[in-house]
Amino acid sequence: MPLLIWLCVVFLNSTDLMSAEHTSRFILPILYWLKPGISPRTILLILTVIRKCAHVTEFAILAVLLFRAVISVAGAKWPVWMLFACVWIGCLFVAITDEFHQSFVKSRTPSVRDVLLDGAGALFGLLIGVGFAQRDSKKVRSTARNDVVNARL
Repeated sequence: MPLLIWLCVVFLNSTDLMSAEHTSRFILPILYWLKPGISPRTILLILTVIRKCAHVTEFAILAVLLFRAVISVAGAKWPVWMLFACVWIGCLFVAITDEFHQSFVKSRTPSVRDVLLDGAGALFGLLIGVGFAQRDSKKVRSTARNDVVNARL
């Protein structure tokens, strides 16, 4: 269910509602409040960085949720590298379809660079997901060993 909700968030983020025109309405006042004499060039740079970081974050979260979902279905039957590859390809598919969707929204423009950022965000999320999965599997093995030792006593 969290994965489906997040896919809806990804779709919503590619609509007019989250276009640069709309998001700048609440970011610009904050920037002007923080630094009243901020230059238009600096504002554009900050807005671009915020928007690109949003791509990375959005797809890192998607990758973690998709990795979690795939593990619950595939379990330990698949090697980690195969899970990793399938999830990353799935995230790239979502990124490509997301940019395709944006091609139909007047206030949005599709970009190959955004797909690359989304893929990088997905890789980052996968590294986090794999790290947690390995840590959790070590805990499970350690707990199982302790249970065996305690059962012998």
